[in-house]
Order: sequence, then C-alpha cells, then structure tokens
Amino acid sequence: MKRFNFGKAGQRARTCGLVGVGVVAGLALSLQFPAIAQKAAGAPLPLDELRQLADVYGLIKSDYVEPVDDKKLLSEAITGMVSSLDPHSVYLDKRAFREMRESMQGRFVGLGIEVSMEDGYVKIVAPIEDSPAYRAGVKPGDLITRIDGTPIKGLSLDDAIKKMRGAPGSKVDLTIARKGEDKPLQVALVREEIRVHSVKAKIVEPGYAWLRISQFQELTLEELAQKAGALYAEDPHIKGLVLDLRNDPGGLLPGAIGVSSAFLPKEKAIVSTIGQLPGSNETFYGRREFYAGRSAADPLARLPAALKTVPMIVLVNTGSASASEIVAGALQDYKRAIIMGSQTFGKGSVQTLRQLTPDTAVKLTTARYYTPLGRSIQARGIIPDLLVDETADGDGVNGLRVREADLEKHLGNQADQRAPVAAKRDALEEEKRVAAALKQRKPLEFGGKDDFQLAQAINQFKGLPVQLAKADLAIEVAEPKDGRSHTAPQAPPELKAKAVKK
Repeated sequence: MKRFNFGKAGQRARTCGLVGVGVVAGLALSLQFPAIAQKAAGAPLPLDELRQLADVYGLIKSDYVEPVDDKKLLSEAITGMVSSLDPHSVYLDKRAFREMRESMQGRFVGLGIEVSMEDGYVKIVAPIEDSPAYRAGVKPGDLITRIDGTPIKGLSLDDAIKKMRGAPGSKVDLTIARKGEDKPLQVALVREEIRVHSVKAKIVEPGYAWLRISQFQELTLEELAQKAGALYAEDPHIKGLVLDLRNDPGGLLPGAIGVSSAFLPKEKAIVSTIGQLPGSNETFYGRREFYAGRSAADPLARLPAALKTVPMIVLVNTGSASASEIVAGALQDYKRAIIMGSQTFGKGSVQTLRQLTPDTAVKLTTARYYTPLGRSIQARGIIPDLLVDETADGDGVNGLRVREADLEKHLGNQADQRAPVAAKRDALEEEKRVAAALKQRKPLEFGGKDDFQLAQAINQFKGLPVQLAKADLAIEVAEPKDGRSHTAPQAPPELKAKAVKK
C-alpha cells in the first residue's frame, strides 16, 4: 500500500497511496544518516568520458529544438546516473528530499486520506482520524472525480496525489461521487499537517494480542512501548502475540534494530552489513546506542518484561520489505517466533543518505545486510515457517505483486551468483491481472474481523488446524556469508504447527 510503500522503485503495479505522504519513489529504506563529509575518490577521473558528457551537454544547449534550463538538464543527468545503479539508489531534488524527511518523521501536509485508483478515479480507502477529510465526513468508498474543478480521470495516482498536496492552510475543493447519492458532493478542505502513527495494537480476544507496525519511523519505538504497555494493562495474561508486518515497506534501520531487541534477549546481534567502504562493514546489536542513537532516554525501557517470552507469530507478505525483513529474519534465526504468511519482498540492501546541498541529497545503496545467521535476504526475502494465503480462497493480489528479484537492475544475492530465483514476469499481463484482482476484491483490513491470516495465527496459538497455502512454494535457502551451508531456521518447538492443507 502506498502509505508509503508508494511504489517500490520500478514497481509496475501501484495500488494505493496516502495523500500528502512524501515517501520517496523507491522502497522505504533501511536508511542511515552518516556525516555529510564525502570521502575522496581513490581512482582517477575518466577524463575522456567526462569530455563526452560535456560535449553532449553542449550539443543539447546549442542544437536542441528549444532552450533547456541548465539546472533542469544537470539535475536530470544526475538523476539518470544514480538511478542506473539499482532500483533503490536515487537523486533527491528539493521536493523529494523534503518529502523523504517528512515520511521518516511520520508527518506530512495534506488532507489525511488513504487512497487507491478505481476505474480512473481516486477511491477513498479510509480517512485518517481527526484529519481534514475525516472531519468533513469523507467516507471509505467515496470516489474523487474532480480536484479544484479539474477532472482527474486519466491521471495517474501520483499525479492526482500531487494535486491534493500543498502548503498548510491552503484550500482544495473535491468533487466526490458517493454510492446512494444522486448528485456529486462538493467538499471544501484546508490542508494541514497530519501525524501518521506507525503502530497499532488491540486485544483480538482474551489472551491474544495483535500489534501492527506499518512503517519504521523516528517515533516507532516510542509508539511500540506505549501500545505494548496498553495491551498488558488491558490484559495482563496475554498467551500469544501477533506481530503484523504485512505491507510494511521498511524505514529507518534503528527502528528495525529496536523492534527486534524488544522481543529478544539483551545485546543479541540483530543484523550485519557488508559493503565496499570499511564503514559499511558492521554488526548491529540490541543495544541502546544502536537503536536510540544520541537520545538520552531508552525508548524500550518502559516495555513490559513479558514481551521477551510471550509466544509470538510474525505475519509477513510480499509487501513486507527492508527493515521489516530485518525484524522477521532476526526473530526467525533465534527461533523466537513463527513467521507466517507469504515470501517477503527481498530488499536486502542498505541505502545511505549523502547530502549534497541543504536541500538535495543522493540516496545511495552502500551495503547488503545479513540476518544473525548470515543469510542474505537480497532478491530472496524471508521464507515463512508456515506459508498461509491472504484469504481462504488463495493469495489474491499478494501473489501477483512484484518482488525485488523482478525489478530491473536489482542487486544479486552474493550467496548465489546464478540467475535470480524469481522469473521475470510480463509487465502488461501482470498489470492486467492485478487490476482485475483489485476490482473483484474488497480491500483487506489488517486486524479486522475478516483477516484470514490473523485468524490462522490465533488458531496456531490455540493448537487448532491452520489452513496452509494452496500452492507449494519451492525456494532455495540462502547460504551464510561465511560460505557454510545450513537449513532454514525451524520454528520454536512450543509453536510447531498443527496445520492442514486444503
């Protein structure tokens, strides 16, 4: 969901978005913020190639059919150079850099609606509580047909979102078609800063809790501590906890380290990285300095002690990527939890932010990351202990989604230099399948009464039969970085599945 898993870079099938959330195109990243100072390049500059670049620039300036702005031309040249590397390296101009920072902070200026596309119109999936759209009575299922009087049919979802974004305090008029209403509704809204919470939680039924992380933001650990404390205040005798990472596109690396640490013994290795620079080769442990940085307070200090031992199931799907794969991989390696759902996206690379000016930066892939057992997730993902479809009838749209291995120019998995495991899919045919599936299905509410995978997780806790995936999935297990072979981690003995395949 584009909340903002707004389009993994190169993703061909875009489904929904959060108006005003400025997550950069490209998978939400395992992001690190190093010093701005750049390291001098060791190799000499390729002067002949640079002369060619200058010659092409000069030709465009002198011979192109119409004048081209210098800044635009150079900005596009930088954009093309960086984006040619892999799907997640990108040049951030002033707007994109600002939006990325807003996304990581969990704040943005907009209307506060989660949206998708349907028949060429913007469909309201849900308004955010206490947002301008929520207060104006915008409802799930409403179709936006015009923005400030301009028809939007034919626009891409991104273009429609841009029209609804703007400065705080500015006004926008929406024309809405609502089922059961004879005439279109005119809704006047004022844009304001929206705060998006990344953690949700509730008691599903006595003894069983659900805790969802939608993205790893700056305040995720504080929200985790607050929500977990509230769960145990409501039910001190929780017998099973479901950690829901479905459609979590990732986010900040410290958040992934902290969330993993919340459920593991102290100071366990969580993730390691290997790259070209010596500073990229590091192991991150469950220590405050790795997940809280320079913060004086430990955001995990208030966590209920029971989180270290409560039986756990982690729900993942193809939309689970990057930081969420770090968490799932760590909990799987230490046999702390059963991983349930579908194979994850497979983004096992770290992006480092190199700031160029106060308003621009380059987000550059600098390392691959590895789970505690040395498994590389890049282009493979996490393989669940229990493969469970999204619905009782099959994996639905989830089975049609693009994964890291499907993206052009994706990094390979160093543990296996052969061709990627996942086969390339025809883009046009895939878009048709996804579009058809989206029209036929009701948007899934994670944690709702119709959440099939959550129901299977509760069955697993209770020792009841679990309906496994209809289709078998044969996937190779990544080798550790030290070259030794090993089998996939097994689920904790106390949580072995009593599963049935239907």
